[in-house]
Amino acid sequence: MKTVAECIAQRRDLLKDVAYESQVNAAVGAIVRSFRAGGRALLFGNGGSAAQAQHFAAEFSGRFLLERPAWAGLALTTDTSALTAIANDYGYDQVFARQLRAHGRAGDVAIGFTTSGESANVLHAFRAARELKITTIAFTGNGGGGIVALSDIAIVGPSGPSWMVQEVHLTLGHIMCELVELSMTQSDP
Repeated sequence: MKTVAECIAQRRDLLKDVAYESQVNAAVGAIVRSFRAGGRALLFGNGGSAAQAQHFAAEFSGRFLLERPAWAGLALTTDTSALTAIANDYGYDQVFARQLRAHGRAGDVAIGFTTSGESANVLHAFRAARELKITTIAFTGNGGGGIVALSDIAIVGPSGPSWMVQEVHLTLGHIMCELVELSMTQSDP
């Protein structure tokens, strides 16, 4: 049986990748530019990644650390009527792309979570985002996968099981939310 100390040791080195800093800073810059221009962050993923998309959308529309105005963070994973209707009529691969086409506009930011980088519905959504001139930010892992080629900014977590990639996404996502909040609340743009 594994001990708590062994589990902690297994996770200790997950954030040592130096590439995270430049990619998170690029994501923060894109989100700040979008929010300052009245744009939105549209977030999506599957399973645990859907939960993370919802979590970060709530950090934007609610707050992270500071009292400040609400920003337009919208999780495309929460409308069960839209998800099931689109999946039924167009296929599950289109559930996020179709919603992006309905709600997205040039200047918005699409943030897709896929631990493998190969989730078909996230890939289709990023293709739709490109057509709409929406900036794409991928949170991925396991070498990045096909999503990297469709991303303006790709934050590639570690290789390993989904939980490991998602733990890095959670930490980096919180850092991203904090830095967006600090940037947005500074007095000079």
